[in-house]
Amino acid sequence: MITDALVARLCDRVAASTADTFNTVDVFTGGTLAKVPRSSPEDVAEAVEAARETQRVWAGVAVADRIAIFERFHGLLLKHAEEIMDVLQSETGKSRRDAFLEVSAPLVTIGYYARKAPKLLAPQRRQGMLPGLVKTSELRVPKGVVGTITPWNYPFALAFMDIIPALIAGNAVVLKPDTQTALCTLYGVDLLYQAGLPQGLLQVVIGDGPVVGTAIVDTADYIGFTGSTRTGREIAARAGRRLVGYSLELGGKNPLLVLADANVQQAAVGAVQTCFSNSGQLCMSPERLFVHTEIYDDFVRRFLDEVKRMNLAAGYDYSADMGSLTSQRQLETVQKHVEDARAKGATVLTGGKAMPELGPFFYEPTVLTDVTPEMLCYDNETFGPVVSIYRVATEAEAIDRANATSYGLNASVFSKSIEHGERVAAQLKAGTVHINDGHVVGLGSADAPMGGMKDSGIGRRNGAEGLLKYTESQNISAQRVPLVTPPRWLPFGWYVKGMQGLLRLIRRTNIR
Repeated sequence: MITDALVARLCDRVAASTADTFNTVDVFTGGTLAKVPRSSPEDVAEAVEAARETQRVWAGVAVADRIAIFERFHGLLLKHAEEIMDVLQSETGKSRRDAFLEVSAPLVTIGYYARKAPKLLAPQRRQGMLPGLVKTSELRVPKGVVGTITPWNYPFALAFMDIIPALIAGNAVVLKPDTQTALCTLYGVDLLYQAGLPQGLLQVVIGDGPVVGTAIVDTADYIGFTGSTRTGREIAARAGRRLVGYSLELGGKNPLLVLADANVQQAAVGAVQTCFSNSGQLCMSPERLFVHTEIYDDFVRRFLDEVKRMNLAAGYDYSADMGSLTSQRQLETVQKHVEDARAKGATVLTGGKAMPELGPFFYEPTVLTDVTPEMLCYDNETFGPVVSIYRVATEAEAIDRANATSYGLNASVFSKSIEHGERVAAQLKAGTVHINDGHVVGLGSADAPMGGMKDSGIGRRNGAEGLLKYTESQNISAQRVPLVTPPRWLPFGWYVKGMQGLLRLIRRTNIR
């Protein structure tokens, strides 16, 4: 239940000095959900400086003590999961099932880094130039203030999957959630402070991307961004001028391959689950299905049967398979892509229209065939419940067509043989490839990094890289006896010959 008192408490967490506000929408009804404070560039500058001051102390806190805060946060997330899902559904329109998966994602992140971070962040002994005579260590030093800019489609999961490792690594964070979906993120921020996070270490600013987002990019020590490829390019250019690092998870036009040896029913069910998860508003969702001709007709029949069984509803229980799109803008994009395809000769096998009787932004799950390159939905990301199915004659054709895109975020392969699926997966140009699944098992395998190739981004979330990207590696080397400068009494030519001999010895004994 979203009360005025809850909204007021959460909005107090926003760094905003003006009286300006945004109206957020209750997606299921179209009415106003809340008024959220608007931050200014000056607020961003102050937030960064306040975070920087707190970070200097936080960097000296033992890793185990940092992790203890997140273990308490883990318990609070479980305790308040139902309330978080309520807010999340109101702001995004997603089904309760999708909301549950989203709230679960940060729990996996905490569990993984609570186990792995102490070792990953500990000083590491490295082999010195001359073993026994040179001592070398690698330290991991926090970047400082991390600027995190998160999207509206998975506002809770994507924010905290980035915030958690950044803070555990010893950084402060200045977070800019999307204006429409700020409340659910603020709910998590409030719980994190309840868990004992030092005040001021995590700052939240809210506003338009070109204003507030740009101010973050111009002041933070490292940038994390999830969103469109166009905006990602702009951030990369801007951060590059300042020589600060960044991690970008960007768009996708993801393929799903159904091989000739696939379990057709399993593939049909799995494809529906992943294609229409979060109403297709998931950067990892497949929008292009390549099906081997031997099983094409059978797959399409079963796939359409599963799509037509889907229950669409605006509700706070688990009965709905799919919820709403999140905004009028997204609804218009989906309508534009479908109508363009229809006008240019595509066949609509099912769906193809809005459902205002359910809510202002609902759209039917839609399946197209006969999609050709001149259509908008052919190689542009629709980001909605729309998929195109293509018949392929060979496995090689499926792989070639799957790779024929500027994107490379996610891909899926369905085959009865895991080994066969792995061989095909290795030929796909995507940062993550799922076998007999769409996107869940890879995302939940927190020990493995996830990210995009080509226009789908730079950097990785999860795994060791998902933590260490928020640090600088520092080499500390000490010579135990003078080595680099010979004593005054030794002719330099003799010194050179001695060092050359030592280098030959190192090579022969395989000491690197």
